[in-house]
Amino acid sequence: MKMDMSQYLDVFLEESKEHLESLNQKLLELEKHSQDISVLNEIFRAAHTLKGMSSTMGFEDLADLTHHMENVLSDLKEGILEVNSQVIDMLFQCFDRLQLIIDQIESGGSGAIDNSALIALLENVKSGNVQFGVSADPAIEKPDTYTSVNAENISDETYSFEFNEYDIAVLKEAASKNFKIYYIKLAVEKNCLMKAVRAFMVFKALEEDSEIIKSIPEVQEIEEGKFDEYFALFAISSGELEDIEKRLNNISEINMQTIKEIDINTIQTEKMSAYEETPAEIKDNTTENTDQKKYHKVKQTVRVDIDRLDSLMNLVGELVMHKGRLEQIGASTKIGELNETIEQIDRISTDLQSVVMKVRMVPVEQVFNRFPRMVRDLAKDLNKEVDFLMEGKETELDRTVIDEIGDPLVHLLRNAIDHAIESPQERMRAGKSQKGTVMLRARHEGNNVYIEVEDDGAGINVKRVLEKGVDKGLITAKEAEQMNIDDAVNLLFSSGFSTALNVTDVSGRGVGLDVVKTKIESLSGEIFVDSRPGKGTRFRIKLPLTLAIIQALMISIRDEIYAIPLGSVDETTMIKNHDIKMVQNQEVIVLRGNVLPLFRLSMLLEIPGGEITNEDEMYVVVVRKAERQIGLVVDTLIGQQEIVIKSLGKILSGIPGIAGAIVAGDGYVRLIIDIATLF
Repeated sequence: MKMDMSQYLDVFLEESKEHLESLNQKLLELEKHSQDISVLNEIFRAAHTLKGMSSTMGFEDLADLTHHMENVLSDLKEGILEVNSQVIDMLFQCFDRLQLIIDQIESGGSGAIDNSALIALLENVKSGNVQFGVSADPAIEKPDTYTSVNAENISDETYSFEFNEYDIAVLKEAASKNFKIYYIKLAVEKNCLMKAVRAFMVFKALEEDSEIIKSIPEVQEIEEGKFDEYFALFAISSGELEDIEKRLNNISEINMQTIKEIDINTIQTEKMSAYEETPAEIKDNTTENTDQKKYHKVKQTVRVDIDRLDSLMNLVGELVMHKGRLEQIGASTKIGELNETIEQIDRISTDLQSVVMKVRMVPVEQVFNRFPRMVRDLAKDLNKEVDFLMEGKETELDRTVIDEIGDPLVHLLRNAIDHAIESPQERMRAGKSQKGTVMLRARHEGNNVYIEVEDDGAGINVKRVLEKGVDKGLITAKEAEQMNIDDAVNLLFSSGFSTALNVTDVSGRGVGLDVVKTKIESLSGEIFVDSRPGKGTRFRIKLPLTLAIIQALMISIRDEIYAIPLGSVDETTMIKNHDIKMVQNQEVIVLRGNVLPLFRLSMLLEIPGGEITNEDEMYVVVVRKAERQIGLVVDTLIGQQEIVIKSLGKILSGIPGIAGAIVAGDGYVRLIIDIATLF
């Protein structure tokens, strides 16, 4: 009787990922230090362990490939074969295939894949008959049948959709109420580096008048960027086809393939095969996944489901909220024994929060470790010599931030290698070393983490950026003449730069940088650029340690209480009415020799009765975004408080000036001011 190994699948996947990460790192080390026998031993050990584990679990194709890898590695250890660039490239091909098989098993597949061409390549290497460039398209096992939907007028499409009886009932109900059913197939440009963000923009555009009921792949996979070039959607909508098509066509790096209205009467449930994926598409996925996959280093400790940690964090948030309520009750009742208990609860909840935060903190190393291979492959493709250095891999960030920061860093590193670092010949002509340097570093600073991508390349050509800005209509020629270097460089983050039809040195620098900035700001972060012509460029990302529980300054305007995140507050001060001056129809004050623009928060938030008053004294909260400061006039400063951020939901999201809400200690909902949008 065959033993059921499914109960061990999670452990197998976790440990396989650890061995794959080790394999990736050690292969990169072997390329630099080909004579280091200890590195070879580590690679051999990882491959040997993977072989044993996969054989035990019944994944024979995985075991067979690692077995043939072992044979080649054994010859390398014994000196029968020489470590050279061809052998390293071949081992990396094997690594990519191992990664593909593990990913396929994780997504519910059997791990069945045709490795014959790759194994033949390994045998050729072992026999000394090295022939590279062999195509080894994997034939991944696909399910035989499942219930799907066949629509006659989309029968020429690549995709077939699965629908259950409930889905069909929803479609029929929508049709009976005169809603339209649209089939939409979209393609993301092949050189797009942030597919997930572009897909999110598609969903956002459809939210106006449509609801997505099915997609291939699943919506979650699309949002995580786990798809190749195409994805397809079924949507119920009250909008017109032309309007939806126009909105979607306005999203850069998204190409409309098909959009058509479907007649509910042509849809029927039947047995048919899954959508086909051509070997060429699978091969592309194999190579692209090297850059896209995140390697997770799990230490040999207790493994905990991440959902449990999220649940624990939510409970701690609720505890913090009710602690504030208890403090208010204690302050009003002034019962000695109650106050003592509240102090104990305060201490315990603070310690508990600290522990939970530390449990959720993970080193940026697990994101950084995916980049050396990417840099190596890209530099090789572009015939450039790049020395890639990393610092501060032990710096820790909240898991939610870690999950999101990978794609922006991929984009910035690609830009640095593709556009900033010059060719060896150009560098020598400029009096530089033939090999360029790209540095990725992370460090803690207060309650923030700074991640920097720095290169010693050509720097940003400000003159060309300004010319491009004028051509795109982002600025006028007169504004271009008056712009300083910092403002000119910031044009790279304009969405206009992302829609360039011809990718030049300048437009290439800007493609997608608007998306990078959007992504970082969605994490409550900021991005800064320093560039010196001929010397290099540095992108600096500032991120909060966590997004869940933060310190805030509580203020009041009229009868309303608001929270301002303390990370955005530089200081508070009190001014008199005669301190306010008018410059170009803008209220300003002089604060320690600097001119500070002044804004009445009651006017910005359009609070009823928020007109300008002539009170002699008023409080000012000085807030900052990047290098800019403004002063916000408020009625009262209440004090500092720990707050748990709650989302306002889809309906109220995106309101300028509002970042979310909290449930205060008195039980009332208070809004959190979004400083970034006020600027």
